[in-house]
Amino acid sequence: MDYKQITAPCGMDCFNCIGYLANEDPKWIPEIANTLNISVEQAEKAVCKGCRNQNGKIPFLPMECNVYPCIKRKSISFCYECHEFPCDHLHPYADQASKVPHNTKVFNLCLIKKLGLEAWAQEKAKSVREVYFTGNWKL
Repeated sequence: MDYKQITAPCGMDCFNCIGYLANEDPKWIPEIANTLNISVEQAEKAVCKGCRNQNGKIPFLPMECNVYPCIKRKSISFCYECHEFPCDHLHPYADQASKVPHNTKVFNLCLIKKLGLEAWAQEKAKSVREVYFTGNWKL
């Protein structure tokens, strides 16, 4: 698996996202519809190949991504490689936080930098996503 190609520059693990998983298994399409509160027909159009494979465009997001053009301009692969990291492009927000794990971006990027992309993808990415959605807050 080409983890670089299916990991967003912002640290999102596309390969664990239902939008991406629906490419191989259409059973995820109703889950996309439910999560995004859209029709199944709209969800079929929301299937995603990952932002690197779509020039930074994510079919189920209503807005343009600011990260992808930024890393292209700077000729880097991931945000953690930038001297401005972390910047406001990675700022966490409450809006949609219960539906999409965008607030894990900086954490994932730090883990990618520390562990390396392959190790993070194989050993940590899925558990970060699972803890985000189902874990209990700990101090």
